[in-house]
Amino acid sequence: MAYKITFIPGDGTGPEIAEAARRCIEATGVKIDWDEKYAGEEAQAKYGSLLPEATIASIKKNKVAIKGPITTPIGGGFRSVNVALRQTLDLYACVRPVKYYPGVKSFYKDIDLVIIRENSEDLYAGIEFEEGAPETRKLIKEIEGFSNKTVRPDSGISIKPISKSASEKIARFAFEYALINNRKKVTCITKANIMKFTDGLFLKIAREIAASYEGKIAFEEALVDNMAMQLVQKPLNYDCLLLPNLYGDILSDLCAGLVGGLGVAPGANVGDGMAVFEPVHGSAPKYKGMNRVNPTAMILSGVLMLRYIKEGAAADRLEKAVKEVLTEGISVTYDLKPDPKDPTAAGTKEMADAIIKKLK
Repeated sequence: MAYKITFIPGDGTGPEIAEAARRCIEATGVKIDWDEKYAGEEAQAKYGSLLPEATIASIKKNKVAIKGPITTPIGGGFRSVNVALRQTLDLYACVRPVKYYPGVKSFYKDIDLVIIRENSEDLYAGIEFEEGAPETRKLIKEIEGFSNKTVRPDSGISIKPISKSASEKIARFAFEYALINNRKKVTCITKANIMKFTDGLFLKIAREIAASYEGKIAFEEALVDNMAMQLVQKPLNYDCLLLPNLYGDILSDLCAGLVGGLGVAPGANVGDGMAVFEPVHGSAPKYKGMNRVNPTAMILSGVLMLRYIKEGAAADRLEKAVKEVLTEGISVTYDLKPDPKDPTAAGTKEMADAIIKKLK
């Protein structure tokens, strides 16, 4: 029986790399009945909505989706289609593996990290007040009254909610992920020395959850500024990184840079019984239709999806095929060549063809 999975092509170069990933996933032999839906600019043009209800309904029904990168139009609609999707479906855990593959340009080798980022709150909750607005002036007066601190009257204000309940969910998720995937250590990263009631709460909860895994998973804590340095100097010292939303976004990009960039960085957004898989990078609209962009991150997101639906053997075969093509360095896109101007660089479709050939 085929798996029913929602397929969202995305915007810009999204449809090209999404199709490359779909072909590679199908080449593993896993039977999938794709339910194609839309989000982003194309959805706006076709259905008058950046995130149509039919797309949400499909993911809720199928429980699994894979999507290409989406462009959020400037000046209207959602703050971010991706954020709206995560919040609507309560995809509270963002999982971003960071792994070095031979053949990819990098200053580092043997890196194998996983960033586990809380996905629903923190500064990305989007609770903001515009400079000069009446409600902002009122809020500033209330803050000054509560805290005995002065806030400049020409300030914009962002609210940073971090809750006990969301912190418990993501911390538990991180330790369970580590346990299931044979990881050895979880490092909780905050700025709890300064933000004692938000980051401090996140760290407090992580400590409490860690205690129930004592003897199974090691636990340590770090400050985000120091961690940025440690990841550059000693990345092999770390395993699973547990972070609030904003720090997780920033450090996941830093970690991607350790292994060659966003072009090889897959991602998953996971909730209770539901998940959406997508590359970390953007839609690169200037390359749309040029058959030029690197599909690796999208294909590796497919690997994560196959593991999620318990098709581990197929996932291993696909990851091995990707690794072989990257290591050979022949049928790879321009950004994966030593010289980006190399005329032998493969296109998006041709790199997917090379990966599929490895699967046969």
